[in-house]
Amino acid sequence: MDPLTITIPLLAALLISAIGLPPLIGYLIAGFILFAIGIDQLQLLQQSADLGVMLLLFAIGLKLDLRSLLKVEVWGVASGHMALTIMAMMALFKLLALSGIGMVGELATEQALVMCFALSFSSTVFAIKVLEQSGDTQSLYGRTAIGILIMQDLFAVLYLTASKGALPSPWALALLALIAARPLFVWLLDRCGHGEMLLLFGLTMTLMPGAALFELVGLKPDLGALAMGMLLAGSSKSSELAKSLFLFKELLLVAFFLSIGLKGIPTWAEVETAIALMLVLPLKFALFAGLLLLARFRLRSAVMSAMSLANFSEFGLIVMAAAIASGSLDDSWLRIIALSVTLSFVLAAPLIRLAHPIYQLLHRLLPNLERQRLHQEDQPIEIGHPKILIFGMGRIGSGAYDGLKEQYGDVVLGIDHKADIVERHHQEGRNAIIGDGTDSDFWAKLVPSDSIELIVLAMPSHQGNLSTAELIAESRYQGKVSAIVRYEDETTALMETGVHNVYNIYQAAGTGLADNIIETLPPDLDRLRSM
Repeated sequence: MDPLTITIPLLAALLISAIGLPPLIGYLIAGFILFAIGIDQLQLLQQSADLGVMLLLFAIGLKLDLRSLLKVEVWGVASGHMALTIMAMMALFKLLALSGIGMVGELATEQALVMCFALSFSSTVFAIKVLEQSGDTQSLYGRTAIGILIMQDLFAVLYLTASKGALPSPWALALLALIAARPLFVWLLDRCGHGEMLLLFGLTMTLMPGAALFELVGLKPDLGALAMGMLLAGSSKSSELAKSLFLFKELLLVAFFLSIGLKGIPTWAEVETAIALMLVLPLKFALFAGLLLLARFRLRSAVMSAMSLANFSEFGLIVMAAAIASGSLDDSWLRIIALSVTLSFVLAAPLIRLAHPIYQLLHRLLPNLERQRLHQEDQPIEIGHPKILIFGMGRIGSGAYDGLKEQYGDVVLGIDHKADIVERHHQEGRNAIIGDGTDSDFWAKLVPSDSIELIVLAMPSHQGNLSTAELIAESRYQGKVSAIVRYEDETTALMETGVHNVYNIYQAAGTGLADNIIETLPPDLDRLRSM
């Protein structure tokens, strides 16, 4: 492999990241640069790209919670949005064709439908990065956005399977036997440890019982990768397996974006078409927000979720690559979609930072948009009269709750945004409610209480703790605030928001270990040496 095949993508990604845009834009640009200087690594990159896509689908399967997909705000919004977006885009294509803008006038109806289908997806990579940075992956709007993305991914896999253009073999029914083999696969997974064997297990499951067996019976290998991930979802090590595959999968997906660029530099007509397609983005935002409002979300939740989904997707590139491979479209449309995805990220990255001002503007202009009967997790919050609030009721928050309750009595209230965690604490006798501290409306939803004297920020995400601390600083609260950190550089940011005490959980763990050891040892060192 030519060293420039690695060096140019790295430099391009660094430059793009420096201006606050996703690195994958840099990888697409790097592909165009490699093509322009005559470096042809397309065959090698295409093989790596295919494996990267299969690992992406396997990882999606590992995280798939079928129960979450059955919620109307997930399957209803995902399917309704896709149908409405495709219809609206077909109308837009007609207008563009009549006005002579771009190349859409060259498309037959069937080809236009494929294009609209590819553009109806939202970016999983972009949305999850945004939600992770804001600490909102487990908030109501964050979980809903991720659920919608998974539903879209499932639609894409169904298309990829159908795009083969041939009926599967009758032997495809034999694949149901894999369900019976799940205990064996889980048993093997549990015995792979935590190192390179775990990574090898993930690759093997993706490529052997996944891709190879499905292809053998006439099904798309990508569907096999997703199915094997779903089969292992919910096992004790599925989350660890997904994390071990993450960086390897991300590296291989770089090859996918490079391979797009290596198919050629866009012509002016292709650039003009991609720019015209940006007209779809406000429509996607409005449809997502409207459908979520119909699902009884508050305006803020609907706007925040819609903002993270108002872009084009790398899955659109995968769909287009399959359409081109089947002969439905030519390579020029893959370049157009690649440019459209890139431009959508360029627009979405700065706009996502304006999500709160956009919400506040819409709230002032359209105050009656919200439904009278709100979603269960979006309703006003009754907290009573506690003296201590703990945000984040995971292991650290639970430990803090028990210690503070033992010291000060039943004056502690835990707050977490996951309903199952709150339910578990109720069963264990703790006082906890559903709430999202990063929600700018959280304090407005609270029934006023002047009894609070201490707030503890124990969420696993530093960004979540920081966002909550900033909102506390803007509220009427005048009491003490304590927070946890993992790294020293996180301390300064929290202290600047007015947090009074910051505890490094790694240092605290070391101190706790020392205290534990000291309790088991003699009171002086001389006696210890004589033992």
